[in-house]
Amino acid sequence: MDPTQYVPALLSDEELTLCHCKSHMQEFQSWLEQRFFDGDDIIALVSCRAEYMDQLLNRLWQKFSLSTHPALALVAVGGYGRGELHPKSDIDLLITTTSVLTPEQEQAISLFITMLWDLRLEVGHSVRTIDECLEQGLADITIATNLLESRLITGSEDTYAQLQDIIDPETFWPSQDFFQAKHEEQLARHHQFKGSSYNLEPDLKSSPGGLRDLQTILWITRRHFGSSSFLELTNHGFLTKGEYHELEDCQNFLWRVRFALHLGLKRCDNRLLFDRQTTVAKALGYSGEGNQAVETMMKQFYQTIRRVTELNEMLLQLFNQAILGHVGMDVRNITADFQLRGSLIDTTSTDLFTRRPSAIIELFYHIADNEHITGIYAGTIRELRDARRKLTMWLEDIPECREQFMQLLKHPHASGLALTLMHKYGVIAAYIPQWSRILGQMQFDLFHNYTVDEHTHRLVKIIDSFKRDETKVTHPLCCEIYPRLEKPELLLIAAIFHDIGKGQKGNHSEIGAIDARAFCKKHGINKADRKMVSRLVKYHLLMSVTAQRRDIHDPEIITEFARTIGDQEHLNYLYCLTVADICATNDSLWNNWKGSLIRELYFLTQQALRRGLENPLDAKFRIRNNKDTALAFLENSRFSLEQIQALWSTFRSEYFLRNDPSQICWHTTGILNHEDPTLPLVLISQNSTRGGNEVFIYAKDNKHLFASAVSTLGNKNLNIHDAKITSSRNGYVLDSFVILDQTGDFLAPDRVYALQAALEAVLKTGEAPILRKQRIPRQIKPFSVKTQVTFLATKKKRTFVEIITLDTPGLLARISAILSSENIVLHNAKISTIGERAEDFFIISGNNNQPLSPEQQAELRHNLITELADN
Repeated sequence: MDPTQYVPALLSDEELTLCHCKSHMQEFQSWLEQRFFDGDDIIALVSCRAEYMDQLLNRLWQKFSLSTHPALALVAVGGYGRGELHPKSDIDLLITTTSVLTPEQEQAISLFITMLWDLRLEVGHSVRTIDECLEQGLADITIATNLLESRLITGSEDTYAQLQDIIDPETFWPSQDFFQAKHEEQLARHHQFKGSSYNLEPDLKSSPGGLRDLQTILWITRRHFGSSSFLELTNHGFLTKGEYHELEDCQNFLWRVRFALHLGLKRCDNRLLFDRQTTVAKALGYSGEGNQAVETMMKQFYQTIRRVTELNEMLLQLFNQAILGHVGMDVRNITADFQLRGSLIDTTSTDLFTRRPSAIIELFYHIADNEHITGIYAGTIRELRDARRKLTMWLEDIPECREQFMQLLKHPHASGLALTLMHKYGVIAAYIPQWSRILGQMQFDLFHNYTVDEHTHRLVKIIDSFKRDETKVTHPLCCEIYPRLEKPELLLIAAIFHDIGKGQKGNHSEIGAIDARAFCKKHGINKADRKMVSRLVKYHLLMSVTAQRRDIHDPEIITEFARTIGDQEHLNYLYCLTVADICATNDSLWNNWKGSLIRELYFLTQQALRRGLENPLDAKFRIRNNKDTALAFLENSRFSLEQIQALWSTFRSEYFLRNDPSQICWHTTGILNHEDPTLPLVLISQNSTRGGNEVFIYAKDNKHLFASAVSTLGNKNLNIHDAKITSSRNGYVLDSFVILDQTGDFLAPDRVYALQAALEAVLKTGEAPILRKQRIPRQIKPFSVKTQVTFLATKKKRTFVEIITLDTPGLLARISAILSSENIVLHNAKISTIGERAEDFFIISGNNNQPLSPEQQAELRHNLITELADN
């Protein structure tokens, strides 16, 4: 640092004004940023900012005459106490004294802190006496940790010496207590992130494998050994020199990412959000077309946190033995090569995996086979890491490994801890070549929460949950089907390969199907089972797409789907894979609506398969059956058969095809009870109907009705998942919507009544809704989705159209307004949101009740693309 320009210690008293200090800080920040872009050592830069802040605080301490109070000490704590300050890091300060502050001291301190706030510094401060420091430090491990990292900036050395005296290891958080508290703190923090480091928008500091895990190691080292250096751990035999350099490299990389992230922020935030990743990648010098720079950076990031996670776990185990004295844990032999140390599996020799690579897979078979095993012993983790790096070929190319791996997949507990630990320690990537390509593979959308490999790992864990009783509440059909699968290992292989083609050019499902078939052949799986696995991978999205984006009440759709699936066995496997895939995508994607749709598709397909595909269900039979069943429900109602049939005579046949008997009964009762047919009728189910609240509207038709309804629902922050629009023969519409709130839950009763009143008021006017431009959420802003309008088919006087575009607030209302302006009649809508993408399916016709002509299709496509372009 140039001492003539950026040394606050040289500032004169006259220069310590708010304006001049701000200017000085800004110049220093610009200089620091340039040094970063010029490639200066990150450790030096982080230390440089801490040193700058030391000098500035020292001068301001003098400015406010705090140096004239001999008992006051200004102490840096937290990361600042370690001498580390990133561009937007909090400046944690402790002002301590030996006795209660005088009014004069309180005023001076207040002016000092106010100046720091006016300088826009992120200051966290506390003012305590020495006794208060002791009391609060003993009560709170976070405060205790801050005190252990304390460093005197300026003020009384005697007071600071007293502060150091109270944190004596013998009385203030002894090593054993400190270790246990920090270990529990880490476990709780990991739990907040659901144990995963592989979120697509990770927290650099707090995620598993992040900077906090490195700091945890150093905190424990400092408390037990009196040193805060990774190098010290090599002197005590906890780390090899190679592992020491690895930890240093990991910390330096994470520091550079954090430094670059902070340069683009206004205030401290350690989340690497989508809209920040491109800027950070560029600042770090990554390049490439499209998302290539971000992909390269994030792959290195995920590789780094995996290494930190492995070393952190290994060291905490070793600390547990050294600090808590758990050296003599119960040791029991499993085989000649493996033993149990307490609940951890260990090898009996240090070169087992190098001598016999198949023992790597055997290790995980024992984990699956022994329910008492909870993890891998530290020495074995080290041996596994070394052996993994020394491999000169893929494990699947070794015949003994293939035999062991198939035994593992066939084990009833393979999908539990065994495959989780294989993923955690990089063994799946060492076994399957294609898996190594998806390690840390980003997914640039709001649909997925995790990298491709972590998503797949979570899918396997969800499959494992189908064996447990507690899962019957959320996935009853899966829990019923899974035990009946003849070869569940085939489902596991399909799960492993279902997304393995991502990141490559081409259809990832087709690429994965080819890879899965080759894997099965290599592992001696018979031709029929190879075909099963390959088809599961190829069609792993089909059930979800059909259920959510097609009209499953159309018998032809069901017949087509059933013909693709082929038989009941394939249907069972695909259902379990589909449910697990959706649930593993992100934590909020699965809801009752999706569950009910996919379940309904399963049972409709099952009926079609049992009936025989050569005897497809006739639409007339379904209509007749729905009518007869609904009449049976209404038999004891106060309405006569003549009243019911008179009403039904105004309904078109498609109404009875697309609504089940319970809905027909509910609608009929509501309409016949409606006192004034000139006013709109709005019914909202109080309980779950098809996975959500159903909204039913019966009203005189007008061209603005649908747009008004969806606009009102959108203004109430409700998600529309399904819309059925049917017109009657006497000029009324029978519109149904399935809705959920923003959290995916049903509406509370008070919201039901408020929504009903709002819809009735809006529909009564018959006027076109005012479509207000709504603010685009932060999460959506980094994404752009090119609007695509695809006409799929023309059938029975109807045109099918799919619209893919960016999912912005009020989108459905805008689309319906466009259709209305074109005099196009909307008959049905499937609303599907996939992250930032809206993939909506509509059944439409012209106002002459005929399908759209090619000219009308072209005009509609042009208008939709034009109108939605400013999304």
